[in-house]
Amino acid sequence: MFQRTAVNERNTRVQMLVRLLFGMMTALLVLPVLIILGLLIHRGGPALSMEFLFDEPSNGMTAGGIMPALVGTVWLVAVALIASVPIGVAAALYLSEYAKDNWLTRAINLAVINLAGVPSIVHALFGVGAFVLFFKFGTSILAASLTLAVMTLPVVIVATRESLQAVPQAFREACWNMGATRWQTIRKVVLPNSISGILTGVILEVSRTAGETAPIMFTGAAFFLPFLPESVYDQTMALSLHLYVVTTQVPNVPEHLPYGVALVLILMVLALNAVSIGFRTWLRGRKKW
Repeated sequence: MFQRTAVNERNTRVQMLVRLLFGMMTALLVLPVLIILGLLIHRGGPALSMEFLFDEPSNGMTAGGIMPALVGTVWLVAVALIASVPIGVAAALYLSEYAKDNWLTRAINLAVINLAGVPSIVHALFGVGAFVLFFKFGTSILAASLTLAVMTLPVVIVATRESLQAVPQAFREACWNMGATRWQTIRKVVLPNSISGILTGVILEVSRTAGETAPIMFTGAAFFLPFLPESVYDQTMALSLHLYVVTTQVPNVPEHLPYGVALVLILMVLALNAVSIGFRTWLRGRKKW
C-alpha cells in the first residue's frame, strides 16, 4: 500500500496553493468585466427599445435613437475587415511559408511589431494624410476604414502567422513527397488547418475596430448625420464617436442614454465575436489532428 511521505504532503500543499493563486488571478480578470457589464445593463437597460435602435437622434441628440451610428459602425467594421484580412493573411503566408530567415524578414517582423505599438491618434493623422488628402478619398467611410485596417493589420498578421506555424511540418513534407507544389500544399493543407487561428485574429480585429474613436474622428465619422450612408464615399456616424459626443459635448443628456449607447456597442461586439467563435469551434472540430 502506498504511504504518503512528507515530500508528497508538501507537493500537495504547493499544488493547492498554485491552483488557488491561478484561480484568484482568473477571478481578478473576469470580475471587472462582469462589473462593467452589470453596470451597463443596470443603467443602460432602460434605454433599450425598438425606437432606440431604429430611430434617428433628435432634440439635439438628447433623445431619439442610434440607427445611423449603428449602421455606420457596421459599415466601418465590414470595410476594414475586407481591406485588412486578405492583406494580413497574405503577408503572414509570405513570412511563414516563403520568406527566408534573413535581415529583410527580421526587419519586416520588427516593423509589424512596431506598428502594433503605434498610438491610435498617430494612425488617425496618418489616415488624414494618406487616405483623405493624398488619395483624395475625403472624409468618408473608405478613408476611415482603411485607417482602421492599417491599425489592425499587425493583429491579423501575428495571429495568422502563429496559426500557420502551428501546422505540423510533417504535413507539408508529406504533400511535397507526393509531388504537390508549395502553393498546392498551402491551399489544400496548411490554410484549412490554420483557419481557426486566423479567425482568432479576425475576432480581435472586430473588437478593436468597433471601439476605436480617434482614427475615425478625423477621417470619416460625423458628429451628427441623421441619414444612412449609401456608399463608402459617404460620411457616417459611429457608435464609439456618438458615445463620446453625447457624454462630453451634448448638454442635458438623460443619464441612461450614454449607458444605452455603450451597452449596444458592447452587445454588438459580443454578438460578432460569438458568431466568429462558433464558426471557429466548428472548424476546430473538423481537424484531423
